[in-house]
Amino acid sequence: MKVYKFGGASVSTVDNILNVCGILKAEKEKVVVVISALGKTTNAIEEIIFEKELEIAVEKWDALCKKHKEMATALGADEHALVFLEEYQSEGREIIYNYNRNNGDEFYDQLISKGELMSTTIVVSKLIEMGLSSKWLDARKMFRSDERFRSANIQWRETESAIQEAVRRHSSTHNILVTQGFIASTRDGRTTTLGREGSDYSAAIISYCIDADNMTVWKDVDGVLTGDPRRFPNATLIPQLSYREAIEMTYYGAQVIHPKTIQPIQRKEIPLHVRSFVHKEATGTTIDSKGGQLYPPMIVVADHQYLLEFSSKDFSFIAERHLSMLFRKFNHYRIRVNMMRNTAISFIVCVTAERERLNYLKEEMSYDFDIKEREHLQLITVRHYNQSTIAFLKQGKEVLFEEKHGITYQMVVTDQ
Repeated sequence: MKVYKFGGASVSTVDNILNVCGILKAEKEKVVVVISALGKTTNAIEEIIFEKELEIAVEKWDALCKKHKEMATALGADEHALVFLEEYQSEGREIIYNYNRNNGDEFYDQLISKGELMSTTIVVSKLIEMGLSSKWLDARKMFRSDERFRSANIQWRETESAIQEAVRRHSSTHNILVTQGFIASTRDGRTTTLGREGSDYSAAIISYCIDADNMTVWKDVDGVLTGDPRRFPNATLIPQLSYREAIEMTYYGAQVIHPKTIQPIQRKEIPLHVRSFVHKEATGTTIDSKGGQLYPPMIVVADHQYLLEFSSKDFSFIAERHLSMLFRKFNHYRIRVNMMRNTAISFIVCVTAERERLNYLKEEMSYDFDIKEREHLQLITVRHYNQSTIAFLKQGKEVLFEEKHGITYQMVVTDQ
């Protein structure tokens, strides 16, 4: 059995959904399919979540649901699918009206998950209309997590048992099983999410649990490239990549694959293919235990970085107790540390964080530290770097912080 994952871009339009259905129609083996929300839907729901005017939030939600129903109708959705879409709209309105700011992360997960529920409902309806043996599965009944809303941790034993049971039961009567990426639930049934762009991770979890022959992530690019083609038009395809290289690239911010994707499939040496849903005939990139032998410089650019400098107020040395205090707070406020360096009386760190969470951290730490901040920065990472690549990337940039470790070079620069 194979596992396919289709992201939001692949189901962003009627034509794209028809293209996805065509790929699945041509598949000769049984397949579990993980599908994200329709293109840009998650961003649209986030706008609704952070909208301060209640009635405006409801209006935006109704407008978004209307677009989904129009797309479903254009694809020839049956009455059952439209009824489900109406139910999701009603549930979403109720969630918005009952919003409690003291429980914002849980509220976020309840509403944001509707995007995946609606997209998979639409796709399965079309597959059935095409005469394909397809079954819609609710990810919330298979993926069990803790209560860390917006960034939930999977409870592996319960999840593995539930996924194996669901796939075993339904694959005997259906060739295509479709479920949602990104979402899970707690033991008491509250919806959680695995973090933004977490659908790849969902597919990897399924692959691990069912011992999939292979997993394929279908993208709007030809595979894993040496850089983001929107930034680097001359980026070239990497036909084969090792698990380790893939983990390194995703850790540093490469957007092709979610950072948590590799670990589950690596444990069982399940090959991961990254292919283009646009150029379906192309072979793309294969990620496995063999990987490549020699790699060109590979560039990852992460935007929206902050550089923080914590200095002791009494000029005492920055020691273990200071660092322990800071890292406990980084974890508490879910602030990701990307680079760090300490001097005698200061600790400098490059982080990724939501502005609100960063403000909370700074307010709490201001009693013990003087804090300086730089924002609107980029973190540029080059694996297998050479001097000409670094010189090219430095052009027009102010380098605030840089370091080299083995074959990896990193620098924090002004975003210009």
